[in-house]
Amino acid sequence: MAPFVHPKISAANVLVLGAIQILIGIFHVFIWYFLLILYIGQSKGTFGTYEPITYKTGCALWGIAFIISGVVLIRVARHPTQHLIICALATNIFSIITTIVAAVFTGIELSTFHSVSYRNYGQAKLGREVSRILLFSYPLELAIALTYSITGYIDLTQQSSEAPTAPVSTRGSSCSTSHPRATLLATTAALKTHERG
Repeated sequence: MAPFVHPKISAANVLVLGAIQILIGIFHVFIWYFLLILYIGQSKGTFGTYEPITYKTGCALWGIAFIISGVVLIRVARHPTQHLIICALATNIFSIITTIVAAVFTGIELSTFHSVSYRNYGQAKLGREVSRILLFSYPLELAIALTYSITGYIDLTQQSSEAPTAPVSTRGSSCSTSHPRATLLATTAALKTHERG
């Protein structure tokens, strides 16, 4: 398949977007691991442990979707085919959905704070501060995924509207215009026949 070229966004820009997405994804996975160790270390007290919705759903681990999107974007920058551009568009749309859901869950976590055992208060407070940091990283991921999704969609629609049409066969000849030598021979033979007649 012929390479697909991005008129709206250069290959270098796509590489940068992919690298930033991978870095954001790795950051989120490390934060998930930190929160896992932090919340597992809680001791069960009278008021219980702090287990927010972001911890139960593993929101920070969803950074794997950002890593996959970044890898696909880097592949698109190196080998831009229509199939890879569609795949990158799909993974970035999935990243947008993931980011919005994770931001909503983080907002729910930060808007409420239930009583916890005094032994777990420090861990709960630290976990909430880490969630605030994650909340600031979601707009960056959303902006990157949205940027590529919009430009990728525009490029796909422009490329499909500019697709070449099938060659039309010449009148009075069985040869198609895709074979210029055969067309020239057929035209020469037709002229000779016309001159004789």
